[in-house]
Amino acid sequence: MNEYLNNFLQTNQISLLFLVIGLGYLVGQVKIRGFDVGSVAGVLLVGLILGQFDYEISPVIQSLGFTLFIASVGYQAGPKFFNVLFTQGLKYLILALVVSGTGFAVAAGISKVFGFAPGIPAGLLAGAMTSTPTLAAAQAAVQGGQVPIPEGLSVDEVIGNINTGYAITYIFGLVGLILIIRFLPKLLGVNLAKEAAHLESQSIEPDEALNNKASRAILTRAYHITKEDLTERRLSKLYERVQGEITVVKIKRENEFIPVTPDTVLRLGDRVTLVGHLDKMVKASDVLGPEVPEDDLLDIPSETAQIVVHKLKPKGLILSKLAISENYGCVLSKIKRLGVNIPVNTNIKLLNGDVLWLTGPGTNLERLGSRLGYLERQVDETDLITMGLGIAIGGLLGTFAIKLGVISLGLGSAGGLLSVGLIVGYLRSVHPTFGRVPTGVIWLFTELGLLIFMTGVGLKAGQTLLTTLQSIGPTLLLSGVLVTCFPVIVGYFFGLYVLKISPVLLMGGITGSMTSGGSLKIVTSEAKSSIPALGYTGAYAFANVLLTIAGSLIMRM
Repeated sequence: MNEYLNNFLQTNQISLLFLVIGLGYLVGQVKIRGFDVGSVAGVLLVGLILGQFDYEISPVIQSLGFTLFIASVGYQAGPKFFNVLFTQGLKYLILALVVSGTGFAVAAGISKVFGFAPGIPAGLLAGAMTSTPTLAAAQAAVQGGQVPIPEGLSVDEVIGNINTGYAITYIFGLVGLILIIRFLPKLLGVNLAKEAAHLESQSIEPDEALNNKASRAILTRAYHITKEDLTERRLSKLYERVQGEITVVKIKRENEFIPVTPDTVLRLGDRVTLVGHLDKMVKASDVLGPEVPEDDLLDIPSETAQIVVHKLKPKGLILSKLAISENYGCVLSKIKRLGVNIPVNTNIKLLNGDVLWLTGPGTNLERLGSRLGYLERQVDETDLITMGLGIAIGGLLGTFAIKLGVISLGLGSAGGLLSVGLIVGYLRSVHPTFGRVPTGVIWLFTELGLLIFMTGVGLKAGQTLLTTLQSIGPTLLLSGVLVTCFPVIVGYFFGLYVLKISPVLLMGGITGSMTSGGSLKIVTSEAKSSIPALGYTGAYAFANVLLTIAGSLIMRM
């Protein structure tokens, strides 16, 4: 049976690929004291184990995963990357530059001191910084012939060194970073929860129900107004009390429906239909009067849709100025930026590239969509023309290089794909009919592409892992610890004292600079707020670009 299974996996690479992905995803979800290592680490671990038995997948399959991943990263970051250059997000560009630059300098310096073999420095930087784009760019630079291969080594051997260096340092890069993020504020006497609450009290309306998914469910209810304290007042006064999370969509006075506007005055005996969040609805009876189950009031032709924001000025727009409930009769349930949930608060600043989830009458959603950007109803279609041609052009762009003496400078395939992804993603935010890729498809391409690529890395690294551990394992592990720790410490003090970023936003910005979503979860948990996500998204778009460049540059050191 073992021989049969071995022969099957040796001759069926697709089955091997998805076996590693499936088992890796399963391993990544195992929680130890509330912490899970995640899908990337899970796939890497399974790949390392199976790699001991000389299993491997075709470089073509791995390149497909690499292509999907890098292109999707650029596409997702495009709107934020270009728009933030014109706002206060410039601070996060500098922060990402300091963090990635420190990691690069430490990795390159240590490698020179210890004389690591070609490829090991790139793996060290990528693993310690938990940056797969760095790993991908380093491999692409070698495969594309952009860096000279030392005499006596082959391309496969250098790539093997990159993969092994990454595999050995990645685990501490992942776990160690989370530990640093968790304990650094405490060591410095910073209370993230207190800082988040202070920041919210100054600039953002607090909302205790932000993280309670059940309370954010959107419902439709009808009520009979029997409370006098809201009568003879305009609807706008009601909206002030509920902070834009409930909207009135119908008013029935005696036997007739009357127009609903912010200036409409409520009267005793009116029957009103509300659309809003569950946590607000449960209090509606105390404010308005008893609930009434009348069919003509509850028959609301409402729908839920996404709006991709792209018509705002570079500096963005404060959410409260839209008056979504008052002017559009819609309820906002979620905001995502670069795929990360950010606080849904009245004073949050919307930026181009944000995606809003709203519920309300179809015509009102269309009006709001035309005001902000583009309303997405059919979210299952992908512009494969733009995507296919964009990837092809990105690959072609990566082949061009400029010769400076014996050094060849060029974007490489990683840089070419990332650049085209950034441009297409940005143009999509400006012209929403161009380059359409639904959020779910982007997630699939990013996640699946990354895991396909990591399967190849794990299997390849597993073949030389024990040999490398025996020769330079302890030295490489210690080097990884330094490359993980120094950028966080330098970034924290630079961001706090030079950039003057609030500690709670700064910790989110550092996790974004290290491209670590797992660490962001720790920060938001410690802060008891989703405020750190604003810092994360501010730095993440820049960090992906900078660390991709770093992966190519360190191979030339």
